[in-house]
Formats: sequence, structure tokens, C-alpha cells
Amino acid sequence: MTSKDQAIGGLICTVCVATAIAYIAALFWPTLEAIRLWLVAIPVLIAFIAILGAWIGWTMARTLPPKPIEQIQTEEQQRD
Repeated sequence: MTSKDQAIGGLICTVCVATAIAYIAALFWPTLEAIRLWLVAIPVLIAFIAILGAWIGWTMARTLPPKPIEQIQTEEQQRD
């Protein structure tokens, strides 16, 4: 069972991969020559968003949820 953060991270990663695929398809689609200039003019922005989003998504999807505060307090009380 995944936590809420892991699910959101997986969603972010999936959206970024789908965006990258759509960008590449639009860049090479023969009938879209009119917007090809714009697709080439803004790749830095798209790459930045894709890489940053994928990194955040992957990190959130792979990070375990934190311990509940009650458990942390109980462990601290047992140490004292």
C-alpha cells in the first residue's frame, strides 16, 4: 500500500513522462511545421520542468512516509 505522498509522486512522474512524449511527437510531426519554431524556441523551459518534475515525483514516490508523532514521542520517552 502506498502513502499519499508516494501516489502524488508517481502521478507527477507519469505526467512528466507523458509531457515529454507529447513534446517529441509534436516536434517531429510533419503537419505541425507552423509551430515547430516555437517547439524549438522553448525546449529549455520544457526540459527544466520535465527534469525537475520527474526528480521530485521520483523522490516522493520512493520516500517512505514519516513515523507518526505519537510513535516518535513514545520512543523519546523510552530513551529518557
